[in-house]
Amino acid sequence: MSSLDHKIDFAVILSVKSANPNGDPLNGNRPRQNYDGYGEISDVAIKRKIRNRLQDMGEAIFVQSNDRKNDEYSSLRERADGNPELGQILKSKSVSSDDFARVACGEWIDVRSFGQVFAFKGSGGGVSVGVRGPVSIHTARSVDPIDITSMQITKSVNSEPGKDRGSDTMGMKHRVDFGLYVFYGSINTQLAEKTGFTNEDAEKIKQALVTLFENDLSSARPDGSMEVHQVYWWEHSSKLGQYSSAKVHRSLNVRSKTDEPRVFEDYAIEVIELDGLKAEVLDGR
Repeated sequence: MSSLDHKIDFAVILSVKSANPNGDPLNGNRPRQNYDGYGEISDVAIKRKIRNRLQDMGEAIFVQSNDRKNDEYSSLRERADGNPELGQILKSKSVSSDDFARVACGEWIDVRSFGQVFAFKGSGGGVSVGVRGPVSIHTARSVDPIDITSMQITKSVNSEPGKDRGSDTMGMKHRVDFGLYVFYGSINTQLAEKTGFTNEDAEKIKQALVTLFENDLSSARPDGSMEVHQVYWWEHSSKLGQYSSAKVHRSLNVRSKTDEPRVFEDYAIEVIELDGLKAEVLDGR
């Protein structure tokens, strides 16, 4: 399989209804907001969901979350040691960064997609290898300022045995009543050549975006509370692309048609066609 031979830009429109799309641990786990009141979902959270979807599709993932891991390893170091070639490199006294990166990119799709920093101790002085990935993801931002509802919750059972149940422990849950979010991304061909990211890998990323919230339920995000509505996928005709990513992303305009939008249909979506570059539009599933 050959590495990606043309630049790709993409955009994803998603909605949040009565859910916390990405809690801020520095703000009581309230949904993330910027200073202007617009909701945000971090690029790290989005990449986590893409990794989970790729894992569901049967792909090998290096950075697995503990509650979803499908191997016996309990750390990234153990997962790296579990690869025979990487294990030998880590044990050797002279570590070849290029060899280490080559093997890691060939083994795990998230490494050759998003990149990874490997910093492990070893008998030969350890390894410190940085891989730059071709797939970049922007922070998602809501089209309009979001309203956050908070509710107080209680715990009605004892955590420890042999104690009389005292006053209910108090806590808080927060949710976005409704918000339409957009995030953008791109895939760079020069970095794809270095990591071995292929056209087939790009197709897998596209399918992961279309199904981003499948198998992603939690108490903060009940099943069906987050939905991908549309994915816009621009495939350029050259490695460098006919247009800059900024111009491509700016060609998608999303605006509310009402003063208080409450559903996806309350928004108008317009795509300004660029000469020689047409967006493929995929509905979310």
